[in-house]
Amino acid sequence: MSRFLRASLVVLCLASCGGGGNYSAPRQLDDACAILRERPQYRRAMLATERRWGIPVHVQMATIYQESKFIGNARTPHTFALGVIPMGRQSTAYGYSQALNATWEEYQHSAGSRRAKRDDIGDATDFMGWYMDESARKLGLSKGDAEAQYLAYHEGRTGYAAQSYLNKPWLVEVAAAVGARSEMYREQLAYCR
Repeated sequence: MSRFLRASLVVLCLASCGGGGNYSAPRQLDDACAILRERPQYRRAMLATERRWGIPVHVQMATIYQESKFIGNARTPHTFALGVIPMGRQSTAYGYSQALNATWEEYQHSAGSRRAKRDDIGDATDFMGWYMDESARKLGLSKGDAEAQYLAYHEGRTGYAAQSYLNKPWLVEVAAAVGARSEMYREQLAYCR
């Protein structure tokens, strides 16, 4: 085998192994302990967020599940004109937390690093902690109330204060599911720590 061919194979192997982050979802999304065992970096990130902002791990996990199913590079679907002409994405939401561009930039200026990335679990959970801490302070929400925190997260604080979610029965159902999942994760985490 020629030197060039061997070098090419080595480079190809290395490129296929180290090409960026693991953006796929963990295997068992209904088991908080299994998620954290499979992805120990999630545990570190969420515990750091809990220490910094006071948002419990189970609330973070339930919100991330709803927003991205733990897929680090999740994006909203494309919209199409006439069913075939691509018109861009539904929104600028991206990453684990599905943070919008403007809100992410506000976070970067206020509490995060200018280099923070939405597809980095540590940055994404810190963003969620920052946002939910602000919601707790400005709206009087409990940091452990995943359902109310999710409504404020989805609608924005102004929308939550105006109770815009009351005109969206589907969203109220989704928020209730986030609350139920948060409780399920809380119970599971009590046994796997």
